[in-house]
Amino acid sequence: MRKITVLSMISLDGVMQAPGGPQEDPSGGFKYGGWTAPYGDAVGWKAVQKELGQRADYLLGRKTFKIFEAYWPGHADFWLGINNDTKYVLSKTLKKSNWKNSVFLKSLADIKKLKKTEGSPIQVWGSGELVQLLLKNDLVDELRLKIYPVTLGKGKKLFAGGAIPAAFTLIESAITPKGVVIACYKRAGKVKTATVGE
Repeated sequence: MRKITVLSMISLDGVMQAPGGPQEDPSGGFKYGGWTAPYGDAVGWKAVQKELGQRADYLLGRKTFKIFEAYWPGHADFWLGINNDTKYVLSKTLKKSNWKNSVFLKSLADIKKLKKTEGSPIQVWGSGELVQLLLKNDLVDELRLKIYPVTLGKGKKLFAGGAIPAAFTLIESAITPKGVVIACYKRAGKVKTATVGE
């Protein structure tokens, strides 16, 4: 069975939209594209390089796939894996692409079948609606978050659609000099409750 890891850059108020640049995703009138750039430093860059260097297949939503498809084939020197490894795309409308190693899935059932197969771990980048679908159906094994010290108000949010009650365990963490919290959480069963102080 394959592990599914969600990798996301989020603001303190959970916005994940257009972290990389002003033109990345201005949908809904979002004005703050590129909001992560002022917080870049060597520690954060090292964490990104580690993630980009991991062997993985990718699970993407349609919108993120279209953004990636237009950019990454011409930037193989920066992220070799995204071009060479398999990209699974959940879409009811897209059926083919000239970007090599792209496979199209039609439904949640297809994702569940994929997760049960043998192969590389699966990473989910961006793809807000897809992430919410995975969270609602308990298909996320790890959350690898970079939490930036900024609030953005409106914008696409990581947990906008809600999630099932679930416990996670922190398995790795770091804080960059510019205040970005890098945290990796592993799925850890059901939510436990108790009375504080007892």
